Amino acid sequence: MTAKRMADKYVSIGLVNPKNPTNIGGVMRAAGCYQADAVFYSGERANRAMRFQTDTKDVVQRIALTAVDDLLECIPTDADVVCVELVEGAISLPQFNHPANAFYVFGPEDGTIPQEIVDRAHSVVYVPTIGCMNLAATVNVLLYDRCAKLGFSADGDELIRQSRDTNNRVKVR
Repeated sequence: MTAKRMADKYVSIGLVNPKNPTNIGGVMRAAGCYQADAVFYSGERANRAMRFQTDTKDVVQRIALTAVDDLLECIPTDADVVCVELVEGAISLPQFNHPANAFYVFGPEDGTIPQEIVDRAHSVVYVPTIGCMNLAATVNVLLYDRCAKLGFSADGDELIRQSRDTNNRVKVR
């Protein structure tokens, strides 16, 4: 069986002033793996670092990566804003029910999501860990949780053949 797209669902990602190009490359790879529709980012640090491209799967050819001045101005129509941050009062990810149409906003590794964005959020969620994860790891965990809970179907040998690295030909015997 191959991956079944959640056609009636829309997911986009907002990154608040991401710290470095490695973070953005990792986020783009996660967006491709979990079928996000768009990635937006604010701040100047990413623009200065874009020459160090780290999107190893060239996902930017399929998923828009857009610089914006204000993430609040690019919230997709009918999308719930979901901030993902270690903040008091947030909902633990295992207890969170993902909206069908979501705009997930993540803060930088060396900062936090601005209060005005948190105030506009429909939900604020945190990933329960001891310590904090890096940006790309957090995006991966959040998007995996979304796919698992909303019925994204991806399994079987055909999917494995399509998804694995070209140097991987190992089989379970």
